[in-house]
Amino acid sequence: MSNTPLSKTPRILLSVTTVAAAALAATACTNGNPLVPGPKKGQVTVGSADFPENVLLADIYCSALKAKGVKVGTRFNVGSREVLYQQVRQGSLTVLPEYNGALLAYLDSKTRAATTQDINAGLAAKLPAQLEILDSSPAEDKNALVVAAATAAQDHLSSIADLAPYAPSMTIGGPPEFKERYQGLPGLKDKYGLTFKDFASLDTSGPITVKALAGDTVQVATLFTTDPSITSHNFKVLADPQQVFTAQNVTPLAYRASMTPVATATLNAVSAKLGTEALAAMMEQVMNQKKDIDVVADAWLKGVGLL
Repeated sequence: MSNTPLSKTPRILLSVTTVAAAALAATACTNGNPLVPGPKKGQVTVGSADFPENVLLADIYCSALKAKGVKVGTRFNVGSREVLYQQVRQGSLTVLPEYNGALLAYLDSKTRAATTQDINAGLAAKLPAQLEILDSSPAEDKNALVVAAATAAQDHLSSIADLAPYAPSMTIGGPPEFKERYQGLPGLKDKYGLTFKDFASLDTSGPITVKALAGDTVQVATLFTTDPSITSHNFKVLADPQQVFTAQNVTPLAYRASMTPVATATLNAVSAKLGTEALAAMMEQVMNQKKDIDVVADAWLKGVGLL
């Protein structure tokens, strides 16, 4: 687990109520039995993990494919990566929205790949012959350092490197493991030379962290890049040029034999249009505004000319 980004483990551990709500929201595309084995001839079956962002991405894939005349089946809210990966491998799922860095860490616990290019090269080498990754999107859901807008303006902060003269007087907050993991304080010290005044042990990109940063209990915190609170609280995400936090691009994982040229081209077109800000904005609508996932997905597709 040491090389798997923090964002891909805790987000799956949602309440039954939240998962059920996400499943009901995706009415436009959700159907099917997640236990049915094997590929279905002439059909692309889109799957998802059991957390809202992944359901949203799967719904986007589903609607985009249907708009191009592809026969689509769906199995949303299937479960964890361990379950989903095996279903794609056997062909009972054709396409799954994945996060490339976390997927490579699952397949190769010793990987040190950090960039999108290196991670995707690692995946190409590690995936079995029946599986492939399609084009990665610019959108990433990964850990990032964030500061309040006022702090960013006052100290002229746009990159983690800009924290160097200020870190000794700042408290940084994050989950307990952030203190020990390389994608945390050790990596920040190694790659940026940062030593903070103090570390506050908080939750994992949750309400405690958001409250602490908004209230200036901590001056720097780690959140997921698609967390709706970044938008709602006007937090500033600091660039990470040294890539302490490895790439986590949203990337379709596909079962080759069930893919068609039209399906592949359609999903690659989705990836080309999908950015982190757009994904975060959609999640803000789903989580904060309580909009239906299928409504949010279709509105984005229409906005970028894919529906």
